[in-house]
Amino acid sequence: MSNRIDSTFVRLRQNNQKAFVAYVAAGDPNFEACLEVIKSLADAGADIIELGLPFSDPLADGIVNQMAAERAIKAGMTTHRAIELIRRFRETHETAIVLFTYLNPIFTYGFEAFHHDAAAAGADGILLLDLPPEEAALNEDLMVGAGLKHIRLIAPTTPPARLKLLAESADGFIYALSRTGVTGAHGAPSANIAELVASIKAHTEVPVCVGFGISTPEQAAMVASAADGVIVGSAIVKQVELHPADAAQAVRDFTAPLIAATKASC
Repeated sequence: MSNRIDSTFVRLRQNNQKAFVAYVAAGDPNFEACLEVIKSLADAGADIIELGLPFSDPLADGIVNQMAAERAIKAGMTTHRAIELIRRFRETHETAIVLFTYLNPIFTYGFEAFHHDAAAAGADGILLLDLPPEEAALNEDLMVGAGLKHIRLIAPTTPPARLKLLAESADGFIYALSRTGVTGAHGAPSANIAELVASIKAHTEVPVCVGFGISTPEQAAMVASAADGVIVGSAIVKQVELHPADAAQAVRDFTAPLIAATKASC
């Protein structure tokens, strides 16, 4: 069975377009509102949706995404409910979904069971922020996950040998950080993105998407000119925070020019 992530990049290459990847926290501001948000992103033209699983200790996240996770948890979001959110989305939409999460909630759920249940619900990939591939290889329990493509994260400071390891073990696409630090739109993307993308592509055919600090159409176009895709997270999550009563429309209005700039970059 063809994975939606692979199919998405095949379609984009055929149309000479770059991917727009949108991040939201699952269950923010609540289950039903979040469902409408991810539907609105798909309808607006997002190619892949990254769904963050709310976690009580999100060390790699900036304050915007930390607050989103807190809102979602307070609204009753759990790992099981996040899987149900995907299942509900799949009733109407086929946009690829990648789960953005830490190991703890997946390990608590059961590593193999989570992969099975998430894939069965309609998830396509997973980015485990705190599970390096070499550590996963040392634990049999962490090697039995199947059904989801494992997305790798590569930073500008990743040493060459490790960059090679991560690139060669990547699946679906690679999430390249435009700069160091935690998530958030509090800084422009690095001017060295093309150099970073080229260093990754020397070791893999897997598409490279770039995120961190992208919040304007101009930034999206700049990143898209050097990478296979643009990832926008905190700037979208901020729209949910500012407009909880009409989050879906606010997110759609905000992302539309970003998506247009990404698609027009080629």
